[in-house]
Amino acid sequence: QVQLVESGGGLVQAGVSLRLSCAASGGTISRYHMGWFRPAPGKEREFVAGISRTGSITNFADSVKGRFTISREDAKNTVYLQMNSLKPEDTAVYYCAADLSFKALTSSPREYDYWGQGTQVTISS
Repeated sequence: QVQLVESGGGLVQAGVSLRLSCAASGGTISRYHMGWFRPAPGKEREFVAGISRTGSITNFADSVKGRFTISREDAKNTVYLQMNSLKPEDTAVYYCAADLSFKALTSSPREYDYWGQGTQVTISS
């Protein structure tokens, strides 16, 4: 069973950067699409960013485009979310997830099979 552990969250001021990490065990992330999500009022977890198993495709929510990047380091079995120009509205628990299917990279949290416990990101104004 795949286990995902997020790290890198914290309390920072608006405008600075953070890099979140998601370390996987029990499976090889090069076989999975990987995504980052955060809670959103009144709906399922909100898609933030995703990267295909090959790393050739990335997707981002409109709210983070141009500020966040996602990358993967298969040798370390780790996925990263680089968050720049952080805003107070980015405050959330950020979850890493793995999609084991062979479908296209998706933003739907229902398609992801394994989830981490989350890491808290708090942005002060």
